[in-house]
Formats: sequence, C-alpha cells, structure tokens
Amino acid sequence: MFEPFSTTGIGSMPHTEVLSACELILKYFDIPFWPQMPKYSQNEQMITQFCEGLPGITLSSGKVYIKRDEELITEWLSNYHEDIFSPISKEYAIGLYRMAELINGKKLKIFKGQITGPVTFTLSLKDEEGKIIYFDETLRELALMHLKAKAKWQIDFLKNFAEKIVIFIDEPILQAVGTSAYISVEQSEAIRLIKELVSFIKSLGVRVGIHCCGRTDWKEILSIDIDVLSFDAFSFFDFFKIYRDEIAEFITKNGYIAWGFIPTTDDLNALSDEEIVEQAVRKIEEISKILPSITQNSIITPSCGMGSLDILSSERVCKLLKKLKIKLTNE
Repeated sequence: MFEPFSTTGIGSMPHTEVLSACELILKYFDIPFWPQMPKYSQNEQMITQFCEGLPGITLSSGKVYIKRDEELITEWLSNYHEDIFSPISKEYAIGLYRMAELINGKKLKIFKGQITGPVTFTLSLKDEEGKIIYFDETLRELALMHLKAKAKWQIDFLKNFAEKIVIFIDEPILQAVGTSAYISVEQSEAIRLIKELVSFIKSLGVRVGIHCCGRTDWKEILSIDIDVLSFDAFSFFDFFKIYRDEIAEFITKNGYIAWGFIPTTDDLNALSDEEIVEQAVRKIEEISKILPSITQNSIITPSCGMGSLDILSSERVCKLLKKLKIKLTNE
C-alpha cells in the first residue's frame, strides 16, 4: 500500500497564507494531505470544521454548539441514509479547495484526508445548555451519521485528483477515555462509534487510519479493522512497544504504523536536528529487532498536527521528516 517510511502529515498547519501551506505539503510529503488552518479561520478548528450542516448547529462569538430543535432533528434523522453526503465548504476548509486547484486536474498516486473522530467530536461539542452531546444518545447517533456523510463527501471530492485515498480519523480524546475526566464514558461504546465510522469509510473503497497523539489502550485500537495506526512515537514509543503481540498481528494483516517521530511540541526547540533523527533511528532499530518485518509496514509523520507551531518551525519539521527518511532508507 505504502512505500516503506513514506512521509505524511496529520493535518493542521500554522499558516494564514493558504498557498504557502499547500506548496510546503506538496514539496515535502510523499503522501500529500490537505491543510487544516486554524490560524486562518476559527471555522477550521477541529470540531467546528466538521459541524457544518449538523441540524441545530450554531456559531456565536467564536463558540459552536447545538441548539436542540426536536422537529429539525427528527426531520434530519428520518431523511438520513448512507448514500447522503454533507459538503465541506470553502468557508470551513479553504486548504482542501486550494490543494485541488494546485493539483489542477492531475491524478496523484495517493492522497490523505482527515476527519475528526466521533468520540472526540461528541465529547467536545455541547448543546445550548452546556451539556456534552455524547451523553445524549440521540445526538450521539446523529453526530455519527453526520460524520459519515462528511466522510463520503470528502472521499468523492478527493477521488477527482487521487488514484488512492487514505482517511485518518483524528481521535486525540481517546487518551482521556477511562480516566477520571471521562469516567462515565464506556470504552466499549467509544470503540463502537469508531468501528462504525471505520467500517463505513472502508465500504467506500478507501484506506483508513486512526490518529491519537497520547497514550491509550492500543490493544483495543489495533483490534479495529484499520489500515494505519498513527501515534506520537516521540513521546510514547516505550508505552506503545509493550503491545508487541498486538502490533505483530496487526502488521501480519498488512496494517501500517505511522510513527510520529518528529515532535510538534516544545521538544522541537529543545533538541537539535541530529538528536531528533538519531532518537527515531534508535527506536526503529529497537522495534525491528523484535518485529523484523515492521520496517516494511512503517510510515513516518510529525507527532501531531503542526497548527500550534510558527511557520519556521513547521518548515523545520518537514525538513526533519525528509532527513529521517533518508537515514532510514539509506537513500
């Protein structure tokens, strides 16, 4: 599916100039992706970006919430079917449209899209009373259906300029499920939501990845029928490698690990290029002694999105990924 140690990104970029972000991606990444641009517009925050078209959604003073309208919700649910799609407009994803214009009718071999996952989405979005919608069964299911419709539209859009597509489901909040912050969230329900979205996306003939930038129960995630597992390998490699048996089984099914070796946190400024690259090389050497075939099923990424960085730092991350790939492939 992917060449060993192909490079891709998680999604967000720090730019306010859309063309610059797109050109940087096309220059440095083997698997290009469309840039999410939270500094360009509040509409490009990871929850807001995929809210458009949700019944009762309200944006006010920079905040987004669902204003519950039973009649509107009932009508939406009664009209829903899995062939429905929900467009993402330029006002919510300018980088997606600019990237399409840049590619301009050409067909890329592979392209990556992304969507906020149903667990993160429903645990982050609230109703007008400030209640988290995850704990409302109707709104939770409605949100899952809505995200399916968003994914379908995005995939149809990307097929115009890519032969193969991979969609990463971004689930940063998974690291908190099971902790005191979300003690009432059942892991089985969280996994069900993700499985449903994964299954739907795969039914459309594209590959699916899950990205979580913290610690989580990787045994559960690796058991889902995904093609790529993406995580912060800079910070959590030692925790991840504990799951060696599950990782081994995952790669025997042609699953790929997306190693987030290049930090997008303050660690980026605390270390030299050489230190970051050598740390990553040592980790790959360590895991490949245990699982020799893993090098054929590895891609490399930043540890998370680059949206919180400054532009120069994001450029450094891109260059570091390229340096790391050269080191790992002896190019």
